[in-house]
Amino acid sequence: MGNVQPTIVPYEDFDVTADIKAIRKACKGLGTDEEAIIQILANRSAAQRVEIKQAYFEKYDDVSTYMHERDLEADIEDDTSGDVRNLLISLLQASRDEGYEVDEGLAEQDAASLFEAGEGRFGTDESTFTYILTHRNYMQLQATFKVYESLSGTDILDTIDSEATGTLKECYITLVRCAKNPQLYFARRLNAAMKGLGTDEGTLIRIIVGRSEIDLETVKDMYLEKYDVTLKEALDSECGGDFKRLLIEILH
Repeated sequence: MGNVQPTIVPYEDFDVTADIKAIRKACKGLGTDEEAIIQILANRSAAQRVEIKQAYFEKYDDVSTYMHERDLEADIEDDTSGDVRNLLISLLQASRDEGYEVDEGLAEQDAASLFEAGEGRFGTDESTFTYILTHRNYMQLQATFKVYESLSGTDILDTIDSEATGTLKECYITLVRCAKNPQLYFARRLNAAMKGLGTDEGTLIRIIVGRSEIDLETVKDMYLEKYDVTLKEALDSECGGDFKRLLIEILH
């Protein structure tokens, strides 16, 4: 994970007052100047966008700036059950260490815990798998998986395949694949979002915006390597209008 590159960095000449005035102007009058809004939002960091949103609300206090948010955690508790619910709630609570430090001792401890929770017992202790997969940073998990394979002689994905079932297994496999190679995982997700009938715009937005300040440049490289076409070319052929222009602007 050490050599990952973002496509968006904090805008050097950031002026929140100028930005909100420009956005306000673009939203008022005859028609909306989407190009102006795209140019601003696609070239500001997440922290700068939050500052823009707050400043805009404080200055203009439009009803349109309010967004009703349901209690997502409560909805998940109502609509899911058992180990799947526990896993999703753990993810929502955002307890994962987002750093890059690796503790080899912890990797050995976690690998032993995973072994004891899966192959080393009758039945599977899902709570151990859920805690480790949702709390450790990706570099730490990669180290843990290596120790686990040395300890058990089995790849962690093979263990999950044999020990877990149904939706829980699918969730675990997704978390492990993402931890093993996040950029490849996101490249695959982007490709899947543009295949078949219709385009999954929500997935495209979440990944491209969400990874823009983390590793989107590296995701682009991985996409080209795996699919032999640039992500920009893929978006250009599958998307259209202002939506496409915004995503391509973020890609740089």
